[in-house]
Amino acid sequence: MPVHEGIMKLLSDINYFHCKKIVEILKETEADSKNFFGSYGSKRMKDWQEIIKLYEKDNVYLSEAAQMLIRNVNYEVPSIKKQIAKCEQFQQECDKKVADYGKAANSVRGEFQTTCKQLGIQGRRIKHELVERLAELPAIYSKMAGNAKNLDSAAQFYSEFVMFVLGKEYPGGCIPLLKYLIKNGNTSTYHWIDFGDDTGDSIDFGSLGDADAANIDFGDITLEGGGDIDWSGIEVEIDFNISLEESGIVVESVGLEGGVAKGQEALTILDNPSTRNTLVDEIKELESFLKIRLHEMRSSSSGDLLSMSLLQDAPTILQLQSTESVEKMLSDLQGALTDITDQRTQHLHNIKHSPKYVDLLANSLKQKLAAAEKLVASQEVVRQRRSEAHSEANKLRPKLKLVIDKTKQLQAEIQQDISKKYKGRPVNLMGGVNTL
Repeated sequence: MPVHEGIMKLLSDINYFHCKKIVEILKETEADSKNFFGSYGSKRMKDWQEIIKLYEKDNVYLSEAAQMLIRNVNYEVPSIKKQIAKCEQFQQECDKKVADYGKAANSVRGEFQTTCKQLGIQGRRIKHELVERLAELPAIYSKMAGNAKNLDSAAQFYSEFVMFVLGKEYPGGCIPLLKYLIKNGNTSTYHWIDFGDDTGDSIDFGSLGDADAANIDFGDITLEGGGDIDWSGIEVEIDFNISLEESGIVVESVGLEGGVAKGQEALTILDNPSTRNTLVDEIKELESFLKIRLHEMRSSSSGDLLSMSLLQDAPTILQLQSTESVEKMLSDLQGALTDITDQRTQHLHNIKHSPKYVDLLANSLKQKLAAAEKLVASQEVVRQRRSEAHSEANKLRPKLKLVIDKTKQLQAEIQQDISKKYKGRPVNLMGGVNTL
């Protein structure tokens, strides 16, 4: 075939009507081979004319054209449209995922920043910054101990109420550790353990009767003779091999009071995990009592003779309490409970007493950052896939337009050819081709 742009386009998807157009083009390019009788000597022209004759035999070309028309209408065009719709839907899904990933990443970063703010760190050198924050614990404990003094009235109210109900003092006392903290502050655990111990122990030698020490008969003792003992030149020193420093005991003056606390006993009440937990339990115990008592006071009417008679013989501190005063006690108590159970304080407390905790906390914060970075990376991957889907849809749209144009052109050619067979009568092909 000669090099011709029109022929190359026709050969891309050839049918009978294309063959006729090719022959028309060859009439121009092969005009020199035309003889006196009007026939062409060119082999190309003869071949294409033969193809057209074969097409026209038994109207084969109409069958082929109709088949191509149906295939385009029922399969090609819907398939391309479906691919474009799928790409567009995928783009929408990608947009949603990008938004979700961005929202999740911001949420994780927000959690990281909130935790860092809670701990008072910037989040750059996490472990180092956490260890540095331990220096704040003494000031925090000092503030807690100062606020604990506001709980004195609530503690007395609880103790007096229990004593009034039982008719005697509760064995071991009510909330002893909280009372000690209110009275003595945040002392060492050693002083708390030693608090109230009776060091004035005495030895009971029993009854000695009316014996007179002056009348004791030691027998006939003489120091004369060979029994004499020469004590000169002898220094008596008894070494019991006891180190007071190693035993952790300091002897003050001539007594046995005082000492050196070691281990857990050297920690303050608020710093010692054991006493801290006990203190939290006692505060919650007192909180429960105040809540129940406040409920009873609110639910009982002013004319409740039973309540009045029950408290008639109660101590003054119980009779004088009002709903407002108990509410004030409860508010102060809940404030103290909030301080001691504050998340930042708990983190610092755990960091101090558990070497592994600081690693766990630091790793937890680092995992949040890693999760945020992973979400951002996933967001970029989804953006890339969306871009690919967008490009694919843009490539399919021109292809769809081309197929529709060729289908409509084929429809027009079929209608025109059939019209010639019926002496130019108008022919219209109905069906899906008109909805493209």
